[in-house]
Amino acid sequence: MATKTIRVGLIGAGGNTTKLHIPGLQAQAGIKITSVANRTMASGQRVADEFNIPGVTTDWQEIVEDPEIDAVCIGTWPYMHAPMTIATLARGKHVLCEARMALNADEGYAMLAASRRAPRCVAQIVPAPHTLAFDQTMIEMIGDGYIGDLIALDARIASASDFPNPSSPTHWRQDRDMSGNNIMSMGIWYEAMMRWVGPMANVYATGQAVVPHRIDGAGRRLAMTIPDHVDIIGKMEQGGQIRFNVSTVLGHTPAVVDICIFGTNGTLRLHQTGSDPLALYAGRRGEDGLAPVAIDPAKKGAWRVEEEFINAIRGTEAVSHTDLTTAVKYMEWTDAVTRSLRTGQSVVLPLQ
Repeated sequence: MATKTIRVGLIGAGGNTTKLHIPGLQAQAGIKITSVANRTMASGQRVADEFNIPGVTTDWQEIVEDPEIDAVCIGTWPYMHAPMTIATLARGKHVLCEARMALNADEGYAMLAASRRAPRCVAQIVPAPHTLAFDQTMIEMIGDGYIGDLIALDARIASASDFPNPSSPTHWRQDRDMSGNNIMSMGIWYEAMMRWVGPMANVYATGQAVVPHRIDGAGRRLAMTIPDHVDIIGKMEQGGQIRFNVSTVLGHTPAVVDICIFGTNGTLRLHQTGSDPLALYAGRRGEDGLAPVAIDPAKKGAWRVEEEFINAIRGTEAVSHTDLTTAVKYMEWTDAVTRSLRTGQSVVLPLQ
């Protein structure tokens, strides 16, 4: 495989696939994207013409069953991730699957089991990219004792938030049939927080659909069953607590991202206001407040998902962002949030 041309098939060619995955794969030496499956021939043909891809189909199983294809990139909405990933691995093909992993943890377990039945196949979930530039620095600072012991992680995420707008169109993320138990952007931020401080030990959540219904293209009123404002609290496995708010319905928020990690000896703050870039601040006991942290360029992570995927296939690198075991952990947490929202009770993690 180190010298063999790797032939890749695409299933779903939406925004992330055309913006990131196709260019990222085509930038790798010895890679040929041979075909694309999209919901319509017209949309698939547009992508094929733009990126010089020879094959077009509307049947995703043709991609999975093609004996000439070595690897599959799945760019659909979460409702198809499990069946497509499981079918791809059963055919002995490598798979790069768009995030979120699946509709729920049960589907995540099934995907992980399928990957274990195909140990020669690389199985990778597209990672949360928001904090890649800061992750290594934050991990090392916390691991080296900069904050001491964790007391609390306090996070408020209001990216793309604004005053409630019932007339806005329904997004697929607001459709439980398409998105499952995934709620807004909470999963990608929890995935990032797990990198820094590990997983939660229990979850208690309360939330609401501030916009309770919207009108679809046919004029029907649709109930919004996925919350647009959620508060999550709980304890961390390593000790300490978390308070985590995610909302898309807050107007004039002072920050779109504000994450503080408080410890017995120091504090880290990841902060973003408006269109300003995300920035890291830190301060220790006895210092005069928080100061900007200069990120060492050698430790500044960046998007290299497709490169890592191909290197893993060639055996020159292991998948670090994101393997299926890690993805199952965030899907378990996602299910725990949903269970707590429905029951009003705290849910212990892990679920199994």
